[in-house]
Amino acid sequence: MSLTDIGKSERITQNRIIQLFQKELHYDYLGNWEEEMRTQPIEEGLLFRFLTQSQGYSDTLARKAVDKLVNAAGNIHNGLYEVNKQTYHMLRYGVSITEEAGQLSERVWFINWSEPHNNHFAVAEEVTVKGKFDKRPDIVLYVNGIALGVLELKRSKVGVTEGIRQNLDNQKPELMQKYFTTMQCVLAGNDTQGLRYGTIETSEKYYLQWKEECDKAYEYLLDKHLVQLCEKNRLLELIHDFVVFDKGIKKLCRPNQYFGVKAAQSRIRSRQGGIIWHTQGSGKSLTMVWLTKWIREHIKDARVLIITDREELDDQIEKNFIGVDENIYRTSSGRDLLSTLNVKEEWLICSLVHKFGRNSEEGDYDTFIEDIKRNLGKDFKAKGDIYVFVDECHRTQSGKLHDAMKTILPDALFIGFTGTPLLKKINRRVLKYSGLISVILTNLMKRLKMVLCLTSFTKPET
Repeated sequence: MSLTDIGKSERITQNRIIQLFQKELHYDYLGNWEEEMRTQPIEEGLLFRFLTQSQGYSDTLARKAVDKLVNAAGNIHNGLYEVNKQTYHMLRYGVSITEEAGQLSERVWFINWSEPHNNHFAVAEEVTVKGKFDKRPDIVLYVNGIALGVLELKRSKVGVTEGIRQNLDNQKPELMQKYFTTMQCVLAGNDTQGLRYGTIETSEKYYLQWKEECDKAYEYLLDKHLVQLCEKNRLLELIHDFVVFDKGIKKLCRPNQYFGVKAAQSRIRSRQGGIIWHTQGSGKSLTMVWLTKWIREHIKDARVLIITDREELDDQIEKNFIGVDENIYRTSSGRDLLSTLNVKEEWLICSLVHKFGRNSEEGDYDTFIEDIKRNLGKDFKAKGDIYVFVDECHRTQSGKLHDAMKTILPDALFIGFTGTPLLKKINRRVLKYSGLISVILTNLMKRLKMVLCLTSFTKPET
């Protein structure tokens, strides 16, 4: 980009971005809606047409489903977080609708998650939203008539933070809060800094930048980011598989969490385990949540066992799973663990290795292993397709745990998580887990430009 581009107007950038969505991302253009007025984030006619013409639902089912979503999105009394959580659940899992009294209910899907390109992707610009003070977002992204993304653009001389703050202001009750009740991706960008992304109520400091290698050269960083984030398959995958509602805060994945989970998915498909290496603060527990959720939904008879030796992580994992509508069973002993594995009731299990003592850094693995061996019956056989996540797998005694668990779960697939540098002294333990899957770094560690030899996986840009 030349120096003469730095001060150009937002209008020039916006015109180019609209063309980018149409020509490269193949979104339909709905128009400039500056002279029209919106009060809700759902274009009922577009959604009704998708449900009847593309999904094949009857007019009655489609109308009832549209009304149900519109009513949910318009009920803001419990706050933006709660209504957004409710509408997200409806979008992700569909809604149960009864066409006529006495008939069986049918599930209606607002989005065709399994066939992304069979949805209707579109953009509109200058979307005027009525409120106490009318507001007009630069660009809104629609899927089947439902507003799932909003983009604020700034000229290059104005920092992208101004766009972020404008998004945050727009979510205030006196402005256009109701329009964010279905929103999943909240975006801000300019040509020099590129794109920053978050979701509803994401504070300014937690907006993220997408980083990924790209074969194509783009003149503007903003264009590259939008193509990578808003490509049809990618956008729906991020919304479907990488959203969590965590104790009052809605979160999207960081790029390295996304690529770490994707790399693990590839290994799991080929029945290989491995280690995911991460730095402190890189969101390991959420990586576990998103990977577990994917295993549950894509692998028949899957069961996931998470072994940790830290009570705070044990508590955090439980809360995060509740955030994606999954309950986790926490075993109380080795005997309880074996009993749970021996019957096919709980699919998601967490087992805590208790400490040697109050000041000990490592868990008492020997006692944990002995407890398991002591209660192992001759008729024991774990039910289901077992996946074992081992936290802090670098620890000296975790190798013993791996061997012991392999004995009682010979068909299980093991994935280790560690934040300790993978030096020669723990290479043997890495090999126990079938190699290194991925590296998940914080921004601080990226700046250290660490060089690691990895097994093949799709790498994020460093």
